[in-house]
Amino acid sequence: MLEKTQDIDGALRRLSGQIEGRISTQGDEAYKAACAIWAKPVGRQPRAIVHCRAPQDIQFAVAAARSADLPLSVRGGGHDWAGRALCDGLVLDLGGMRDVVVEADIAWVSGGSRASDLLAATDPLGLAAVTGSCSTVGMAGLTLGGGYGPLNGRFGLALDNLIAADVVLSDGRLVIAERGRNEDLFWALRGGGGNFGVVTAMRIQLHQLPFVVSGALVYPFSQARDVLRRCADVARFAPDELTVQVVAGAAPDGTPVIMIVPTWSGSRDEADTHLAPFLELGTALTNTVGTVRYGASVSLFDPAIVNGQRVFMETCLLPVLDEAGIDILLKAMASAPSAGCSMITHEFKGAASQVPLETTAFGLRRDHVSIEILASFDDGSRTEERRHRQWVREAREAFTNIALPGGYPNMLGEGEVARAAASFGQNADRLLRAKRFYDPDNVFRSAIPLPIVAEARARES
Repeated sequence: MLEKTQDIDGALRRLSGQIEGRISTQGDEAYKAACAIWAKPVGRQPRAIVHCRAPQDIQFAVAAARSADLPLSVRGGGHDWAGRALCDGLVLDLGGMRDVVVEADIAWVSGGSRASDLLAATDPLGLAAVTGSCSTVGMAGLTLGGGYGPLNGRFGLALDNLIAADVVLSDGRLVIAERGRNEDLFWALRGGGGNFGVVTAMRIQLHQLPFVVSGALVYPFSQARDVLRRCADVARFAPDELTVQVVAGAAPDGTPVIMIVPTWSGSRDEADTHLAPFLELGTALTNTVGTVRYGASVSLFDPAIVNGQRVFMETCLLPVLDEAGIDILLKAMASAPSAGCSMITHEFKGAASQVPLETTAFGLRRDHVSIEILASFDDGSRTEERRHRQWVREAREAFTNIALPGGYPNMLGEGEVARAAASFGQNADRLLRAKRFYDPDNVFRSAIPLPIVAEARARES
């Protein structure tokens, strides 16, 4: 044990000299700031945090972690509910790598950039990138795992708009993954998450989109069933330019509400025609639908994101949110243990569904609705932890008979290898071959789950 500790201390001293002392440990303010992620860390205390400013810093850090046999994780936006940004070894903090450069219709995005950084650069130019529905989320984590969002119907997933990535591999090499160069890695990155290396920068396709028409229609929970049924009827025939998000949760005062968030990304002249039916779903408490920059529309949920709370999450995929799904959703929300519980839908349609399955590692290319089941609460008693954990699990299980296999990989929990196998489907075998080739020692294991454990057990038996 003493020898191991000495190895680690020596590796960290050498690393500190290589990167001008940008390493923090417990008690340092920089360490505290890097650990302040969305989901409050429980149990995991990093040995040290490396505050990276350039790809070379990452290369040095990967080498140090390997030489001392330290676990390694990457902290980008820090929005992962399972806390995979932190580990009990060496954490690579990319918060100092948030540069964005726009050239024509392409954005060069550094590895620590958040959606807000990217949209701050694109909005004034009348351009938009495919992002999620929250601007505080890191672009690398979102993109590598999938990237559901308001523009999926028109432009595909975030990963479908990835042109190239600069990646530090487990052997320390910095490579470019794109069509025609490291194509297996490029394929695996688009859906396989951070399991293959550290993405230091991405080249992302942008789209002409000066404005969208979007906003929130908020209804009392007493109208929920009628509002959701009518919304489902309207959304079923909506064109690809129109996506609809449903949020069942609580207003700031804790009152249960249903929120409908339509986003129109087509011609402004057609917006009123397609959005008019949403204005007749019920008697809204609030209506903020209007013409805005895309970046403003994506910041709608930002006030609800509070760092440092305990978070549990489950995910499932439905062919469609029909009456059966609505009934399950409403029943689950009626039993929610606190105002921090919510269910959020993410549509998958249009351009996202039209990409051939074999094009990327993402394992489901058909129209569906992803259900995000979320419970966040202030850290308290074990009783509260148990109640919230049980609620998300039982809510997801209630959808079992109508759900598609697997779930959204970016939202799967640690160790969910069987669901990961179902999520990647026929792409799982190729994904595992890429993992074995690019990260044979599983250095980058603090990432979204792959069916790698299940595969290993099958070989052993």
